[in-house]
Formats: sequence, structure tokens, C-alpha cells
Amino acid sequence: MALIDGNLIAQQVLQEVKTRVATLAPQVPHVAFVRVGDDPASVSYVNKKQKTAAEVGMKASLKLFPDTVSKEELFAHLDSLNADDTVHGILVQAPLPKHLPETEVFNRISPDKDVDGFTTASIGRLVQEVPGAFAACTPAGIIEMLKRSGVVTAGKHAVVVGRSLIVGKPAALLLLAKGLDATVTVCNSRTKDLAAITRQADILVAAIGKPHFIKGDMVSEGAVVIDVGINRIPDATKKTGYRLVGDVDFDAVAPKASLITPVPGGVGPMTVAMLMKNTLDACERTRKK
Repeated sequence: MALIDGNLIAQQVLQEVKTRVATLAPQVPHVAFVRVGDDPASVSYVNKKQKTAAEVGMKASLKLFPDTVSKEELFAHLDSLNADDTVHGILVQAPLPKHLPETEVFNRISPDKDVDGFTTASIGRLVQEVPGAFAACTPAGIIEMLKRSGVVTAGKHAVVVGRSLIVGKPAALLLLAKGLDATVTVCNSRTKDLAAITRQADILVAAIGKPHFIKGDMVSEGAVVIDVGINRIPDATKKTGYRLVGDVDFDAVAPKASLITPVPGGVGPMTVAMLMKNTLDACERTRKK
């Protein structure tokens, strides 16, 4: 068993982004964040993204709205960002209050600035394998980890457990794409005899959002295991009263895996790194135009 170090790979990606950003001077890639309300996790995520943008030489702006903001007011702001040529990427931090339909909100963002990869247009481009299509940052990070870890995907059976628009579906599309050429099975909470399918996986992506869901008897010897889960479970020994674990029972699965991502320190850091890369790509495209 060997660990895939997400922190290390993310730093490699960010250093490459920083080097490319420097070549664009005096133009500066600009990512605009929009946050509605004060959800603690959202506050933390956006702060991390802003900090990382500054570290690689990008501009990051933030617009805060109260959780009572109307759809019309939010859309007006997104329209202004779409029209602003100095803004290259737009990210609306989820989750949103219930009165704001997430799909409608995401689709208000110009596909050319959809660095989060959540618009219908971006997902459609991913299906059609349009060159330069923005992929959601977490699955894009998974692919980057596999490539940089020397994992061969062509002809391999990849099993994705989870079918969310944020991770499961785009991860499956990326693994299927020409150049990666995996054979992909997507499972969900209603899949019959799930363990029989996961044991067939050469590459197993766990993104179902349930702590320690993937047990040792669900993984074959030598599999590459990518754990996307970030779950809090009670732990009285921690000052916070909890600890973070993945969707994979690490202690049971790691001895069987050839490669495995830890939680934390695995997929998580890659998400922010790929957001920066997407923003840089968007900026470079506007420059070419």
C-alpha cells in the first residue's frame, strides 16, 4: 500500500499555476466569489479559496449577500460579473438557501466563466468532450491525482460509488473520456449487491457521503482507492469533539489497496488547486480571443 499525497500534488499544481500566472502580467486572472448567508463551512471554504488565489498571484473578489436575498438581486449581480471583462471566473458557493434554486443560479453564470463546472452547458460540453470544457473541481482533481501517480486508466474497470453532479457523474464522464479510456460503472445507494461490483474495480472512487461505507471486503487486492468523503464523527480525544474520516474504512482497506488517498490530505486539497487552474485557463482563453 502507498498513499497518494493530495497535499503534495496540489502544491505541484499550484506552483505550475503560479508560474503561468506570472507570464500573463500585467493581466491578472480574477475569480469572483459569491456567498449567500453565513454557513460556517461556506465561510471556511471561501476563505481558503481566497487565500490560495492570493498565493498564486490571482485576484479574488467576494460579494456577500444575506440569506434573504432575492433571486432577482442575485441574478443581477451575476449578470454584472458575466459582463465584466476583468472577471475570468465566477463561483457561487453552495449550499444556497432553499428559496434559491441551485441549478438556476449556476446556469446564470456564463459557461466561459463557470470555473466550478456546474452549469448545464459545462456538463454538456464534458459529455461531448469539447476541448477545454470546465470540469467540476473535485473530479478534475481526482483525474490529476491518478495521472501524476502513474495510474493506468486505459482498459481498467473504474467503479464510482455515488452519482452526484458535484463528484460522481462528472468523475465517471472524465474516466470514460478519450485518453483515459476506462470502463466505468456508476453505483448508487440502491445498487443491488454493491460489494460484488466494487470488488471488480481496478480503480474505486468512493463519493457517497457516508463515513466508513466502503469496508475491507468490498475491495479487491491491488485496487487504487480514491476516497472523496469528508465526514465528521464524534471523537472525545479531540479538542473539537470530532474527527474527519472518509467514505472508506481506511484501516481495513489500505492493506489491500495498491494506492489509496487519506482523509484528510487526499482529494480535498486538489479541489482548490483545480479551481485555480480552471480560472487561469479561463483567463488565458480570453487573452487569446
